[in-house]
Amino acid sequence: MTWHILGAGSLGSLWAARLFRAGIPIRLILRNQTRLQAYSAADGLTLVEQGEARRYPIAAETPETPGPISRLLVACKAYDAEPAVRQLAHRLAPGAELILLQNGLGSQDAVAACVPQARCILASSTEGAFRDGDFRVVFAGQGFTWLGDPKLPQAPAWLPDLVRADIPHAWTPDILSRLWRKLALNCAINPLTVLHDCRNGGLSDHPAVVAALCSELAELLRGCGQPETAAGLHAEVLKVIQATAANFSSMHQDVARGRRTEISFLLGHACTVATQLHLELPRLQSLHARLTDYLGQHGLPVN
Repeated sequence: MTWHILGAGSLGSLWAARLFRAGIPIRLILRNQTRLQAYSAADGLTLVEQGEARRYPIAAETPETPGPISRLLVACKAYDAEPAVRQLAHRLAPGAELILLQNGLGSQDAVAACVPQARCILASSTEGAFRDGDFRVVFAGQGFTWLGDPKLPQAPAWLPDLVRADIPHAWTPDILSRLWRKLALNCAINPLTVLHDCRNGGLSDHPAVVAALCSELAELLRGCGQPETAAGLHAEVLKVIQATAANFSSMHQDVARGRRTEISFLLGHACTVATQLHLELPRLQSLHARLTDYLGQHGLPVN
């Protein structure tokens, strides 16, 4: 069965290249005819691994291309996921499966609501990749992808494709715990790197702020019924800060490049849920307000 990949960004391109070279049928879905022409001019997708670049002539199309879609990897940004999938809803075959590879929480529910006829499988990935040119992606670090479906614990039949493509992964019956943990890690690190304009390692100069934020995030996780996810959060945040000290967070990179951030699906979602649960988390709310003001002052969307 053909894999359709929606979103030729860093992770979408990384998955596409590995699936293609494993001999698995695949098609990229690009935003419009202009992007399709640019892709044709590039002669395919280039993946750089350990300094070596290889081009893969993966077939591509636009949302308007006719034909059914049975398996769709949604690899676009969280704020683009629902409108992008809505464009393709009429092409989804009966029993279609969507793999949602978005950061944060909130976009997954929006996608599922607009395609109730499809099965939505959630993913949480730690793989590192970044674009250094149009349709050119650098594989920056081997990671791991957790997959799961909160509504149906049975694993899908296509997991062997990921084995063939050498995509490290595992199926979990508790994917929401993985997504909440990653959201908490991102909320503890990304906004602060933007406000302090620093690499991840720069947060070592603000230990009290990080500790207080982790305490409130752990309280939020417990309030969401995720006590195991809350355990050891501060220690893991410190470990990530140290391990990625030389890196700029994804949110910092977005702001530096004048791009929209995923604030609504990270810090915004955390604050919304805290309000729904009647939790008093002043540091989290203050951080969200400060980041919103900062983005507005820099002419960037605040949602």
